[in-house]
Amino acid sequence: MAGDKTASLYQANEADEAATPQATNSQDGVILAITAEQEGRVVRKLDIHLMSLLFVLYMLAFLDRGNIGNVKLTSFPNDLHLNNGSGYNSFQWLINIFYVTYVVFEAGVLLWKIFPPHLVAAFVVFGWGLMATVQAAAQNWGGMMAIRFLLGAFEACYGPGIIYLLSFFYLRHEIGFRCGIFASAAPLASTFAGALAYGITSGHAHLSNWRLLFLVEGLPTIAMASVAFYFIPDSPEKAKFLTEEEKAVVRARVIRQVGTNADDRIGGLKLKDFIPFITDIKAWLCGIMYFCGNVTYSSLPLFLPTILQDMGYTSIDAQGLSAPPSFLAFLCALATTWVADKTQQRCYVIALTSAIGAIGYIILAAVESVAVRYFAIFLASAGVFSTIPNILGLTLNNQGSDSRRGMSIVLINVIGQTGPFLGNNVFSAASAPRYIKGMSVCAAFMFFSAILALVQRWLLTWENAKLERRYGAAAGGNNSAEPNDNGIPMEDSTPVAEAKGAALENYGPNFRYVL
Repeated sequence: MAGDKTASLYQANEADEAATPQATNSQDGVILAITAEQEGRVVRKLDIHLMSLLFVLYMLAFLDRGNIGNVKLTSFPNDLHLNNGSGYNSFQWLINIFYVTYVVFEAGVLLWKIFPPHLVAAFVVFGWGLMATVQAAAQNWGGMMAIRFLLGAFEACYGPGIIYLLSFFYLRHEIGFRCGIFASAAPLASTFAGALAYGITSGHAHLSNWRLLFLVEGLPTIAMASVAFYFIPDSPEKAKFLTEEEKAVVRARVIRQVGTNADDRIGGLKLKDFIPFITDIKAWLCGIMYFCGNVTYSSLPLFLPTILQDMGYTSIDAQGLSAPPSFLAFLCALATTWVADKTQQRCYVIALTSAIGAIGYIILAAVESVAVRYFAIFLASAGVFSTIPNILGLTLNNQGSDSRRGMSIVLINVIGQTGPFLGNNVFSAASAPRYIKGMSVCAAFMFFSAILALVQRWLLTWENAKLERRYGAAAGGNNSAEPNDNGIPMEDSTPVAEAKGAALENYGPNFRYVL
């Protein structure tokens, strides 16, 4: 059973932890007694300086991958000779090829652990920005296929890689909301993507309007590569925006998190973690949930303008009416991940958001009223875009080493990014205007995601009960101000006091799964 393997893994890791330097003496400058105000100030600086940059970059990434849906409403299909009797299949493959390479190059996530993150960031941002821009030069379907192949390869290293990188900067009770902030860039981009596309393509430039769209949305990404190079820190301790005192707080947080220095976390993988990880059913359940979410997550932004247009709206109105549901999704992604962090009940939140999305799709499939169907788009958008970041937080929370956290992000994306192959192919032109088949498929997978979340919670609860019987209550559950294992008193009012000791997020006596 998975639990027996986990127990043996803990025994193996206890020996490793005994040999892990705790770095708690004054020579190392590491302090474990830090106040809530000190820690809060550091987290706010990380949010302002790091999260804001990562958010903008992901918003650009989503625009660069998704504008293929906007150009479908322009002369793009005619210019590339897609309307030759098999135009839908030709256009569909321009979408599919992106996700083919997204899956194939998913192992690129681990580059963020092996190489300095600022170098990886600059390389992948410049790469996808260049590919997004040169789409404007495509002359035929084959050329566009080659470009989107490379676009998917570069973007595969960015989005999932950043989710992994966040686990080096934030603690497990903070990571979910930061996944929400990062992932919410997608619905926010969808909010103004239609209006931006219309504004760019409605002029009378000498250049084809779709070529102009690719240029205008691709060039800023290339410019941001230099920003990523200079402003994404390799570790919290190397963040230029932190003072020396704040870096001491960061070192304390890292010791508490994984029991080592921040710089030691970059440089290699522990391959011995692979077999225990790949046989962990909990990681696979997260991957299947991510697949369910991506069936809908990938197709909704691409086909929403087309769905609205087929509901009777003009192309212009369809672009504009896609904005309010996307903005609600942006707000819900932030709200649900914040609630999940505060309550540490991620599975319940995933089950709820998945059910809301499923209900929206059921209404879209069953009802003919335009007004009701438009309302259902709000439910579907809010549910879908809230489910994905919560699955990411759950995945990172429940692997007990940096290597396994990286492997888990690779696994859920290899499984999950095959979802778009299904999601992007069930909305066929023949099923317009109601797309009953596509709506029904999306509803079924969202309901399945809700069921899997409840199964995952039961399994995690069972695993925690075994750990309680083996090790007793975890140190994190003790709110007293007694000295920790190293004899250093903790401030009772801080989260540090609630999680005494070191390496609390790695496998060991104090590790517990987040439900």
